Amino acid sequence: MKLQRNGTIACLALAAALVMSACGTDGTDSSATVAGRPAWKINCATGTLNAQGSSAQKNAMDEWRKNYQQQCSGSTINYEPTGSGAGVQAFVSGTADFAGSDTALTSAQQPQANGRCGGNPAVNLPMVVGPIAVAYNLSGVDNLQLSPATLAKIFAGGITKWDDDAIKADNPGASLPSSTIQTVHRSDESGTTGNFSGYLTAAAGSDWTFGQGQAWKAPGGTGSKGSDGVAQSVKSTDGSIGYMELSFAENAGLTMAKIKNGAGQFTELTPEAASKTVEGAQITGTGNDVTLNIDYATTAQGAYPIVLVTYEIVCSKGGPSGKTALIKGFLGYTASSEGQGLLNGLGYAPLPGNVQSRVQTSVNNIA
Repeated sequence: MKLQRNGTIACLALAAALVMSACGTDGTDSSATVAGRPAWKINCATGTLNAQGSSAQKNAMDEWRKNYQQQCSGSTINYEPTGSGAGVQAFVSGTADFAGSDTALTSAQQPQANGRCGGNPAVNLPMVVGPIAVAYNLSGVDNLQLSPATLAKIFAGGITKWDDDAIKADNPGASLPSSTIQTVHRSDESGTTGNFSGYLTAAAGSDWTFGQGQAWKAPGGTGSKGSDGVAQSVKSTDGSIGYMELSFAENAGLTMAKIKNGAGQFTELTPEAASKTVEGAQITGTGNDVTLNIDYATTAQGAYPIVLVTYEIVCSKGGPSGKTALIKGFLGYTASSEGQGLLNGLGYAPLPGNVQSRVQTSVNNIA
C-alpha cells in the first residue's frame, strides 16, 4: 500500500476494500467525507513506544509503524521481533510498553503482567490473523488435498509414502508418486508450532498423540530454524512438506495444500477463508480482555481451519507514564479498518468484524 500526502491531509489507499479514507493528521478534522460518510480520523500523539515480541506479526508491525509515523509527526514506534516469550518478559519487566505474543497470557504470567500495570489487568488484544500454510514440493502434483487425520499421520510419521492409500482417498484421480515423504518442522520453539500442533490435537487427536506445544515433539523429519528456514527447506527438497505462515509460503513461491475443514470441505488458504475461522472463535476474556478460543474443527462454510492469532499485550490501566495517548493512538490505528485493510497484501488476514469491534472498544477504554 502507498501512502500519499496532499498538504496536511494523508490518504491511505485500500485496494482490498475498494475505498479511500481521508485521515486528518491531527485527529480533529471531521468535515471530510468519503462516499457520503465521515472520514476515519487517526488519533495522533507524540512520543516514543518501545515494544517487542512475536516475529509472526513483524511484517504487519513494520507497515503499521511506517504509516502511523508518516501521518503523526513527533511519534516513534519501535518493535523488535524477539519472540513471544521474550516479549512478555520484557513487558513484565517494564522494558517494553506493550508486547506481541502468539498466545494470550498464561495463568502464571497474568499476575506478573498485572503487577507491571500497578495491579490493574493486563489485557490480550488479538490484532493479527496469521494463516498457517501447509506447503509442499511434489513434482507433478499441483492440487493436493489433505484431511486432518491424513495430515496428522504424515507429520507423526505414520504415513511415509506419497501414494499412501489415505492420501489417495483425499485426492481421488490424482497421480501420486511412490516417493518418500520428507516432513519439515521448526527446530526452534515457536508460536507457529504451538498453533499447528494445537490444530492437529483438536482436529485429529486420535492420530496425533504428541499434544500441543511450542517445541516440536514428533519423531523424524527435518528441523529448520524459523518459518523462512522451513520454507527454504521445502523449496529445495522434492517430496517435502512443511508448515509456515502464509507470507513465507508466498514469498518462497510454494504450492499450498487445501485442508479439509469441519464442514467436510477441502479449502484453499485465502485471507477471507482464514478470517471465517476466527469469526467463529469464542471470546473467553472478560472485561476489556479479548482472548480467543479458536475452533479448529470449525464447520463454517469456506473456512480455512489452521490459523494463528497474535496478540498485543497491554495495560488496561496503569501503563507506562506519559504514554497512554500514544498507545491508544497507535493500537487504535492497527485495529481500525484502515490498519486491518493492509493485512491482505502482507500475507495475513484481517480481523473479522465481530472481533475487530471488541478490540476497538478495549483500546478506547485504555486509561
